[in-house]
Formats: sequence, structure tokens, C-alpha cells
Amino acid sequence: MSYSSIAWLPLAAGLTVLGLVLSYAVLRRSGARPALRVVAVSLLPIAAYLTGAIEMFWKIGVAIGQFGTGFAFSTTKWVGIGVTGLAIALFLAAGGREARRAARDKRKAARARQDGDAEVAAADGRRDALAGSSAPATRGVPATRAPVPATRKTEAPAKASRKAAQPADDDDLKDIEDILRKRGI
Repeated sequence: MSYSSIAWLPLAAGLTVLGLVLSYAVLRRSGARPALRVVAVSLLPIAAYLTGAIEMFWKIGVAIGQFGTGFAFSTTKWVGIGVTGLAIALFLAAGGREARRAARDKRKAARARQDGDAEVAAADGRRDALAGSSAPATRGVPATRAPVPATRKTEAPAKASRKAAQPADDDDLKDIEDILRKRGI
């Protein structure tokens, strides 16, 4: 069957008219916006005929079909497919090697950071045990007045003076401070 043996104009016009009828039904059920979408899709068959796109797609389909049927008994084409597969495998292997190296470096950096955090937490735990504190070690604010390591942030002087100005019997504020300390705020 060839392209010229099919009456494309009546076929494209019929699909367009069918789509416009469906768009009217969609308009009655769903409203204008969905109906406009159906109208837009309905106009594509006649637009494809008028622009010559149907003939182009026909020729592309025929070329793909001929290309595919040429593989049935052609040894050289199957060897070509094998070489293409080998090329793709080599390309992916080379790219995968770089990706694995980057992922490995990222994991090493994360482990180093995690080990550093564990050392700081262990130092906090030892300091709290030496000071006799019963509160768990927190990361954000030191639980005691012991010297703070150089890697940690120290309290601002204004914060320290506000704490000194509060009365010692204010249990509600101490509870809130404890909660904030536990959350690292």
C-alpha cells in the first residue's frame, strides 16, 4: 500500500469533525476549558494533512519498516548491533567509574565529618561526667560552665548577663531552657 492509495483528505476531515462533536459533548459536561483542549486536539489531523506532515510520517514509517526487515537475515547488520552494544557498554563503564569515584569521595567526607562529631560528643560526655552533671550532653549549648573547646560556639556576653539577672527560684524558665538545650537551640 502506498501513500497515494489512501484518501487522506476525507480521513483527516472526518477525524477533525468527530473531535469537534466530542468537544461539544465535553463542553456540556465539563465546561469550556476541557472542551477547548479537545477542540485543539481535534484540529491536528486536518493541520497535519494541510502541512504535509502525514506524508512525512508515512515515509518515516516505511523507512523504519524497511530498516527493521533488513535485519532478518543480514549477518553484517547483527555484527553492527553487537559493536554498537559494545560501544555503549564501554561508554557507560567509563562514566560509571567516575560516578563511583565521586560517590566514594562523598562517603569518605561524610564519615570524616561524622567521626569528628562523635569525638566532640564523646568529649562533651566526658566533660559532663567529670563535672557531675546529670543532664545529657547536648550539642548546641554546653551543660556546665566547664571550658568550651575551640570548635564550639560560646555564649554571647549579653546572654550570660541575662541569665545572671534571673531569679534562682524561677523553675518554669529553667524547664524551658532545658528543653531548648536538648533541642540544640
